[in-house]
Amino acid sequence: MEEIAVERANAKLTRTLRVTGVRDDGYHLIEAEMVTLDFADRLEFAPGSGLEILDRVNWLENGSTGPLGFAVPSDGSNLVARALSMIGMEFAVKIEKVIPSGAGLGGGSADAAAVFRHFGFDDTERAATLGADVPFCISGGRARVTGIGETLELLPYREQSFVIVTPPFGIATAEVYRAYDTLGKGARGSGENDLEEAALFVEPRLSYWRDLLGESTERQPVLAGSGSSLFVECTHEERDDLAAMVRARVIERKERALVTPAKTVRSAGD
Repeated sequence: MEEIAVERANAKLTRTLRVTGVRDDGYHLIEAEMVTLDFADRLEFAPGSGLEILDRVNWLENGSTGPLGFAVPSDGSNLVARALSMIGMEFAVKIEKVIPSGAGLGGGSADAAAVFRHFGFDDTERAATLGADVPFCISGGRARVTGIGETLELLPYREQSFVIVTPPFGIATAEVYRAYDTLGKGARGSGENDLEEAALFVEPRLSYWRDLLGESTERQPVLAGSGSSLFVECTHEERDDLAAMVRARVIERKERALVTPAKTVRSAGD
């Protein structure tokens, strides 16, 4: 019988994000606070080669649920395939996707980090070339993240709860950073995420979902990473009730979305 190894790939949330500069090679420098969340993709490693993607993302659509997630590539462009290539390993990997793709919740980065964690790879500078979130997702917890994502300052764990809304579209991170460069520093805005105005420029439909989340919870939504997800912070006691209110609003408007009540965990793989 083939031996199968399993790794969890937890979602991450970028609570705050500042863009502090651009390197000569074009990579953007950031200063961010990231935390690990309690829902995760599941990766199975077995002898062989190739990727199998199973979509387990359940979206609300007109009051019903069903697997309606974004397409995740199963070829060499997938971050799992790129991570395996980087460390010179070949395995057959089955990925059960719970984290939506293109949502700013670190789905691809978490999967790549699970590969690195599984094989004991800890070169954060090389890992960061796959994505600014990857080094954080290897260890997880709570951290101040700087540079291009390769420098981590671990912070004390804090129990936090959130309600996250993911619209039925993703946003490419590279497009958001290009828009940020085009719009200039004046487009940063006064919120917790310097990329918010750039994300709205790339995907104007975000404003609808920002308003829906804000009106439903009476809190100020924050863009998660480069989007498309938005979140509000709340107490543990409020979390489920607020998520139910947001779901009710989505169903009432006959929209498609993913509404996720989430909490922090101490490390990746929890």
